[in-house]
This record gives sequence, structure tokens and C-alpha cells, in this order.
Amino acid sequence: MKAGAFIDVNVATYPASAYDPLQLVKDVLISSGTNSCVTPNVSNVQVSPNLPATSATRSWGYFHKGTTAFPFKDGIVLSTGYVNKAGNSYISTTLGDALQSGSDPDLVAATSPSTSINDAVVLEFDFVPTSSQVKFNYLFASEEYTGSFPCSFSDAFALLLKPVGSTLPYQNMAILPTPGTGPVSVTNIHPATMDSGGALYCGASNAAFFGGYNTANIETNFNGRTIPLTATATVTPGIPYHFKMVLGDASDSIYDSAVFLEGGSFNIGVELLDPSGGTLPEQINVCDNVPQVITASVSDPNMTYQWFFNGVAIQGATTPTITATQPGNYEIQVSFPGNPCPGKANIKINGGTTPAAVDASLLLCTTPDVTWFDLTNAMPSISTTTGAVFHFYVNQADAIAQNNNYIQDILHYNGTDGQILYVVVSNGGFCSKTIKLKLLKETTPTATLAASKIKVCPGTVVDFTATGGVTYQWANFSGTGNTQSATIYHTTTFTVYAIGAKGCKSLLPAKVTVEVVPEIISPLMDVEMCQGDRVTLDAGAGPNYTYLWSTGAVTRTIDVDQWGIYSVTIKNGYCEKTFTAKVIAAASPFVTNINYSNNTLTVTAEVPMINNIPQTVEYSADGGISWQQSNVFTGLLNNTTYHIQVRTVGTHCVGALEFFTLNISNIITPNQDGINDTLDLTSLGNFNNFTGSIYDRYGSEMFRFSKEKPIWDGTVGGKRLPTATYWYKFNFQYPKSKANMSQSGWIMLKNRE
Repeated sequence: MKAGAFIDVNVATYPASAYDPLQLVKDVLISSGTNSCVTPNVSNVQVSPNLPATSATRSWGYFHKGTTAFPFKDGIVLSTGYVNKAGNSYISTTLGDALQSGSDPDLVAATSPSTSINDAVVLEFDFVPTSSQVKFNYLFASEEYTGSFPCSFSDAFALLLKPVGSTLPYQNMAILPTPGTGPVSVTNIHPATMDSGGALYCGASNAAFFGGYNTANIETNFNGRTIPLTATATVTPGIPYHFKMVLGDASDSIYDSAVFLEGGSFNIGVELLDPSGGTLPEQINVCDNVPQVITASVSDPNMTYQWFFNGVAIQGATTPTITATQPGNYEIQVSFPGNPCPGKANIKINGGTTPAAVDASLLLCTTPDVTWFDLTNAMPSISTTTGAVFHFYVNQADAIAQNNNYIQDILHYNGTDGQILYVVVSNGGFCSKTIKLKLLKETTPTATLAASKIKVCPGTVVDFTATGGVTYQWANFSGTGNTQSATIYHTTTFTVYAIGAKGCKSLLPAKVTVEVVPEIISPLMDVEMCQGDRVTLDAGAGPNYTYLWSTGAVTRTIDVDQWGIYSVTIKNGYCEKTFTAKVIAAASPFVTNINYSNNTLTVTAEVPMINNIPQTVEYSADGGISWQQSNVFTGLLNNTTYHIQVRTVGTHCVGALEFFTLNISNIITPNQDGINDTLDLTSLGNFNNFTGSIYDRYGSEMFRFSKEKPIWDGTVGGKRLPTATYWYKFNFQYPKSKANMSQSGWIMLKNRE
């Protein structure tokens, strides 16, 4: 046999191997250590057969699992033979130790064996519970698990309980947990097969509680054993009870049996319960400060209660129940009147925070090089909690169990479209939340883009059509459709990404550049000319220009001699543009003033610009027969009509004016000497609308001129007027130009007395 294949029983290296029965009960079964308050509660410890701890043939003692996989670490063992044969080393024969202790009526009454009971061994004591419930863990082992013996040899174990001094029958705590399944014995717990593999003639009995036959994994010298079981009983706190553990062989003493009581599992104090009544462990993990309702197992109006948090009494917490709202150590102390040692129970609440997590989806846009999911890309959309730990599970059951069957290589997961993964998001400890991650997969689209024109004139509308996706992301436009339009003024590159049905975006955008050719321009503008002149209209030169004038001409320039509107359409191979020019009448120069004195005439003229260009003029006093650049004419005759013209040089733009070189002497002497005898306006009578008058200094009209009487001789009504200064005023109109002229002035009249 391999070393270490057997448990250790009463081995000297363990101090508890030398304990007497009281120490075993107090310091191993109850694990109270040095707690002095246990001693008043546990008393009258006895063992039968009553052999000392130094006896090699005693039937009780201490066991430790050593290096084996035995279910209990250590505890108390009772055997119907010599207890040291229960383990330590392999014994090839039957144990067969007769204790000569006979039967036990209480065991018989509790288990109803099919045959007589021998070699009974008993461990019993009194105790005062501080809780409403007592329990301990144990398992039963026997050599009777051999051949067909499980059908007939009912080696059995009972854990008996009743109040001290009571005449009522014992309560057997060692019964199977399923109601009606009976006590713990070989004949009541066994499989349907023998240890050799053959079928038992009696079939199976409560096989779910059978732990198995000893095979290669030999831990004890018993052929088989039950699973770990729990004995439980309801008691009244503060009342002393007698506790009796009894084990016996059925019929013979050849095949021994044993019971193993787990160390520390016997509880006679206060326990802490959850809201459903289940016993809470020493520590619980609570996330997000979820309130925890904790209740002491003892509830009696004669008891007093006090809760403590981290060793400090909680004010007002004096009932069996408390609601814990924060992590820490909670303790309740339950006191009985007159008992200096309160019952105590402790629980540690470990706190943690559950990361925020929501269901999400992860889209994989496949390419020839990338066909797998990188699950790390889903983490930001699942949880924004810093430090959150993610485990991705394929199966929901594994996620619920939070086992190790999660996806190991999350960077290269070959998932399928529509697959659901279950993600456990934790804080790295016990706080977690499970969400669903939906995998989506589609082929990355390839974008293409076409333009209705790729070389245009400024201001041209161009249509664009994208293909390859379901929707599109345009760089130059809003909207997600596959068509767009734009008026182009400058060379521009247009860009679009294709978006798939599930949202995949093309790796590269499609691009098209629309080139704008130079704008067609022309220097053609409105021009001015005078009737009879000719001007040249120039459409201008440019790359690949062709021309079509409204006159039908196809040359760059045309000459026109008529006023009007002229247009030209210019093309350059890509676009066309029409320009228009107005040929309008130019303003002619015109006389603004004429000054005539001493037979010299000076003409002042207004000279308009033509096409915004200053012009040079020339002058004529004979109606355009002869021209001079000077505006001064000399040697003219008085009282003569001259036809003055002003002409813009090089054009037919002429301004004309008739002028009468009127010369009036400022003195008349009507003395009949032939010199200045009268004021004679006969020459003005040829003009239209000729009128005139002579006034004295008081404004009284002395004489009125007319065509019939154009001469004044210094008389009024035939009488001579006295010598004095008189005033004249007259008007006339040039017959050709219809210009009205007026003249006024003074004249000295000298008459002889």
C-alpha cells in the first residue's frame, strides 16, 4: 500500500490523541478551545467501554485525515473494535475485536436492527444549549459492506437526545434527511451491487446516502461508508439535555463498524440565520451594500440580546434580528438570566461593488485577413467601470456557475453571426453581473463612386452615385443616401464610405475629383458712338474659345454702325457662356457759353467722355465748312448771325449753335448828323418772337420795339425826351435752334435843348 493512504488515528504527533473524553468533546467536537464558558454548558462526559486514553484497545479516540482525501479534517471516532485499527496502516484480515460490551437497549429502540446488537460503544454527556437547535456532522463506516452482508447485518449508529431527568424516550438525531427513510445502518444504506460488482439480492436501499466502497483509495480499514451526514435536533435554550452517541455490531463481532464525528461541527450555541431560516456561514459576500437581514437562532422573551459591529455595541440593536447595511464584523451576544457566559455568534460581511454592465452587441466586419472576433472591443460598451474583469462564456450554465469554461483566447474568437455569449462582469472578486453579448458578422463592404461629369465649368450641377453599401457616409454632404448633387465652383474631391446592413464601414472611401476648367471671361462691354460712326466689339481670347455672335458672325470681333444690343456665345469644349453689349448713342459736345466782344467770339463747350474716355474737340463758326482747334474766332462782323459748331475729333458727334453778333452803341445823339442818331434793331426783326422796350430810371416804358418799329430815335409820341440814362431790354429766338436770347443794358440819350 502507498504511504499516506490511511487516516491517522490516535497518533502521538497530534496532541488531541492524548485527550480524555471531556477534552475531546469540548476542544475537538465543539472546538471551543480555551473558552471557559463552554465548561458550564458541557458536563458529565462518559465513554463506554471506559478505558483510559493510554489503552491501545480502547474504542474511542482522535482521528486526522493526514494526507488523504477523507471528507473530514479531524474529529472523534468511535469503533466497535479497537479504534486504532480504523486507520494508520493496512490490515488484511477482518478487524474482529470483541469489546464484550454487549448490546444497548436505546440503540436497539432507535434503529430496530434485524438481529441482536453486540460490542456497543457509547459516548455521552450533558449540555445546556444556547440555541434552539443543535447539530453535528458525521459519517458511518463498516466492514459489513462486504459481499451480500448489507442485506442482513444491520450494524447501526444512533445519536440520542432528551432533556436531563426526562422519562420520555430518546429522540434519534441520526436519521436520514429524507422523511421516512429511517436510521443509519448498513442494511438501510447501501447500493444495489456488492463490493465485488455483483448484484445484491436485496437491491438498493437509500443508495443516495452511500459514499462508496473502499477500492484503490483506501483511507480506512472499513470496506465502505456513507456520505457525510448532519444530525439535527430542536431544543429549548437554557434547559440541560443528555446527549448519547451509540454504535453497535449486528449479530457478530467479526466485522466492526465506526462513526466519525467531524471536529468543530457540534454546535450547542447561538447560530445566525438568513431570512429563510438557513444557517449562515462564518463569512458572506455582499455586493453594493444590499441590506442583509440576520437573525439569531435563539428567540426567547427571557433572554437579552445585544448586537456588535466591529466590536462596538450598536445602540438600540437589542432584538434577535438586525439589518446589516455595510461590510464588517457583526456579533450577537445572547444572555440567559443568571448565566455569566452569553451565547455568541459572529459573521463577517465582505463588501464589494458590482461593476455597471449592460447587454451589448459586437459587430465584426470581416476581411480576407480578419475573420474572428476580438472580444475586447465589446468591453467599453458592456461596462464603463474601471478595473472590471470580463469572462466570456459560450454556455449560459457555465456563466451561472462562473466556472473556468470561459473563452480563453478572447482576441481571436471564431463566433457566428447572431450568436449570444454570456459575459460575467466582475470586480475581480465575488461581485458580478451577467449580461448578454450578441455577435454580429458581415463582410466589409467596398465603396464605389461615380460622377455625372468630371470636368465642368464653374457653377455646373454634378450628380454623384455611390454603390457597394446599404447606406453611405459622405464627407462632403449630409444624409446617408446613395445619390447626391452639388453645384461646383472649384475643383473638388468628393469622398464616400459604404456602410453595410449591420453597420460595417468600408475600409477605404471611394473618391472622385471633379475638375473645374477656367471660367469663360470676356472683355465685351457696352460702348457709345454717335450716329454715323462705327465701333468694334471684341469678345476676347481664351483657351479653345469659339464664338457665335447674334449677327451670325463667328469671329472674335465684329464692327457695328448701328445702335442696339449685340450678344456673343463663347464655348471652350466643356461649357459655354453668353455675353451681351449695348451700343448706345454717345453724348455730343455742346456750347455752354459764348462771349463776343470787339469782333472776337470765344466759345466755351462741355465735352462729354465717350466710353469713359476724355475726348478732344474742334470748332467751326461757318456751319462745319472749316474747323479749328481753337475756340476763339476773330474778325467777325457785328450784328451778323454765325452757325457755331463743336465736334468731337474723329467722330460725328457735333453740337451746333446759332449766334448773332449783336453790337449796341451805349449812346445816341439824335442831332441828325448821321452818327448815333438812333438805336436801330432792324436786324433782330428777322428773328422769331422779337420784343423789346426802353425804360426810364423809374421803370416806366418809354418805347416798345417790334418788327414794324425796330428803331428808337429818343422820342416818345414825337416829343424829345430829356437827356438822361435809359434802360433797354429785348428778346428774340433763333429760328433754327429755337434758342431764346435776351439782352439788357443801359444807353445814354443826349438831346439838344
